[in-house]
Amino acid sequence: MLHPGDAIPTRRRVLYIILLGALTALGPFTIDLYLPAFPQLESDFRTSAGMIQLTLTGTMIGFAIGQLVVGPLSDKVGRRVPLIAVTALHVLASIAAALAPDLLLLGAARVLMGIGAAAGGVVAMAIVRDLFGGQRLVVMLSRLALVSGVAPVVAPLIGSALLTVMPWRGIFVVLAAYGAVMLVSALVFLPETLPRERRNDRGSTTVWQRYRSVLTDRVYLGVLIIGGMTFSGLFSYLSASPFLFQQTHGLDPQAYGLLFAVNSIGVVGGVQISSRLATRFGPQWVLAVSTAFLLISGAAIILADQVGWGFWGTVVPLWFFMTACGFTFPCVQVLALDRHGKAAGTAASLLGATNFGVAAIISPVVGLISAESGITATTMASVMVGCAVIAILSLWLIVRPRTVGMLAP
Repeated sequence: MLHPGDAIPTRRRVLYIILLGALTALGPFTIDLYLPAFPQLESDFRTSAGMIQLTLTGTMIGFAIGQLVVGPLSDKVGRRVPLIAVTALHVLASIAAALAPDLLLLGAARVLMGIGAAAGGVVAMAIVRDLFGGQRLVVMLSRLALVSGVAPVVAPLIGSALLTVMPWRGIFVVLAAYGAVMLVSALVFLPETLPRERRNDRGSTTVWQRYRSVLTDRVYLGVLIIGGMTFSGLFSYLSASPFLFQQTHGLDPQAYGLLFAVNSIGVVGGVQISSRLATRFGPQWVLAVSTAFLLISGAAIILADQVGWGFWGTVVPLWFFMTACGFTFPCVQVLALDRHGKAAGTAASLLGATNFGVAAIISPVVGLISAESGITATTMASVMVGCAVIAILSLWLIVRPRTVGMLAP
């Protein structure tokens, strides 16, 4: 047995996958579950689409900040304490969002919700890295990547269904209940996976030293950029889609949610196939193909919109873009964490913070460049294409696939 997780019985391993997957999904659900309610929020608060999008940006910024704090803290004091404390904050902030009387207080609550949801994904990845390595690490991280990739596109589908039976404030009540379930589950089922001898409780390794150890790794830095650009392209679509498909193309919330369900099939397929190909050919070569497809799909959306192919001209290449995202997510996580087992929490937190922090900055660009003419498929896809170009350059100029070896068994 090369890693502690090799001794875990299959039944308990399945339990860990389910629980860690649910924790990972808390962040994306917190961010995206209320997307179908954007038009309602715009109407209720009598404000602009751009101001509503800022509540999404605030959530993502909070999520990024929370991860930067939780990751190094989990390397210092263990995995359980930060997870429990920050998830409790999520529950309280969700209740505050449900009761918010104005957009300013809603935005503040959303920032705190983002901070509170940060622990799930970071600690889940760190726990997996504590327990597994090599090709089994690929398999386990692919399960988490499946959740983190599918959750953003499934969440609006669930949000659409919730809006048929409750007002938009009820969505935040549901998120509070979700966080409470995760809090209890972590207390009951999740053990501490970071041994005391591996914790930096004597200050022998500072937070800065841990960050420096990962940021001076060329491959890690390269996949950090690739992950951030992929999420930025994804969230550019997520932030623009409520207005593009419900206002421009006239979809109701249920049809809008169905569109997300179809896109989730592409993400699921991409993640599952990617994990198999990564163990055979290497994750760096899967990234070479997936990043190229991100660029091709984004360019196809622009071309179809310019020639007037309408709704189907947007959604067909969009499905391929989402599939390419599914191929990319697990490979980024594997290349980032496999090389930094001793600082898994720090590496995972920086990866997650970059993904959501960069996406928070870039995704509102769609609204800004569409302020006068309205959101179109071309403006949305232009941001996607720009992100894909940067990801491709990072892969070939920084990661340099030919210099990355194969994963150990």
